Amino acid sequence: QVQLVESGGALVQAGGSLRLSCVASRRTLSTYAMGWFRQAPGKEREFVAAIRRETVNTYYADSVKGRFTISRDNVKNSVYLQMNSLKLEDTAVYYCAATSQYSSNSFYFPRYYDYWGQGTQVTVSS
Repeated sequence: QVQLVESGGALVQAGGSLRLSCVASRRTLSTYAMGWFRQAPGKEREFVAAIRRETVNTYYADSVKGRFTISRDNVKNSVYLQMNSLKLEDTAVYYCAATSQYSSNSFYFPRYYDYWGQGTQVTVSS
């Protein structure tokens, strides 16, 4: 069992930046690919970004490409999401998740993830 705990969510003005963190309870986080998803009120959970176990390859939703950066530190058992140039439409609860899937085709879909954090609220205001 892997427990994931997100932090870093906050109220921020449009154009601002936030850095989300996700810490795992087990030192074997390096064996999982990691993803960030978000869910706005009344909407389905959507893919934001993912990173392979080896940190070489990253994947982004078109809506955040060029603004968000996913990274991980396997020594610290952590994954991060740096969010820049935030927009009103980025407002959502952000979740980190771990998957044992190797194929990047799986990274985009919540059903392929094995473990989830409780989420952290990001609110972007005008």
